[in-house]
Amino acid sequence: MRVSYFPGCTDRSSSMEYGLSTEEVFRVLGVELVEVEDWNCCGAAATHSLNRLLSLCLPARIISKALGSGLSWLVVPCAGCFSNLKKTEYVLRNDEKERRVVEEIVGFRYDPSLEILALLDVVVNRIGLDRIDERVKRPLKGLKVACYYGCALVRHPKVTGFDDPENPQAMERLMRTLGAQPVEWSYKVDCCGADLAMTYGSIVSQMVGRILSMAVEAGAQAIVTSCGLCQMNLEMRQELGLPVFYFTELMGLAFDVEQRERWWAKHLISPRPLLESLGLG
Repeated sequence: MRVSYFPGCTDRSSSMEYGLSTEEVFRVLGVELVEVEDWNCCGAAATHSLNRLLSLCLPARIISKALGSGLSWLVVPCAGCFSNLKKTEYVLRNDEKERRVVEEIVGFRYDPSLEILALLDVVVNRIGLDRIDERVKRPLKGLKVACYYGCALVRHPKVTGFDDPENPQAMERLMRTLGAQPVEWSYKVDCCGADLAMTYGSIVSQMVGRILSMAVEAGAQAIVTSCGLCQMNLEMRQELGLPVFYFTELMGLAFDVEQRERWWAKHLISPRPLLESLGLG
């Protein structure tokens, strides 16, 4: 299987462990990630507030490059990037007038046959949990995790088309397949503050503190997420010392991937003490 892959900016910088673990996990699964040629930033969270047309054209250029690969899936690991690409896709599919403007600026013809998919969706629903289960060598027994989706991955449901916007379950299903125990909690889709941390740090710290305290109250020993910015906020702006994993890191741990020590070294809160206490180090 070969899929087009848009890593996004953070995959090569602040969330490098997400990118490294994704590459290793997909190698184990026998899926080739074909990186989008000459990709650009999707516009992140700021562009839409500055220039709507630019906020559409930046993701549209990525879509145009993915169409050029001839592959049917465009896989996106970052929840924020996924949200931006899906918003543009929604406009291209449903607004003919605006689509023509974007096509002219970017210089391409949109083809709706390209599926833009979140990495988590691909793992759980396209590759499938049976195939994941076959690769598990070290079940994550004893590990209690709070699955955190954030606000972008499953919203707006008409745009993203992925899981329940209030109580998604894809990550929980994956964690159970890996042998971990997902806890029940009601903060899985609350906003972490995103990039408001740059301008309103004290407010974001309060938001993160509430999310983390609720995870601990639910019995979680760690949080697992799929967004580089969410991971950074939850790890950097807390005082509880709770490890924050990417779901691909826990997949790699369950697959017994040797390179996982490279990932742990990049965390601000080391997960090693927790993993060693559970015999998973």
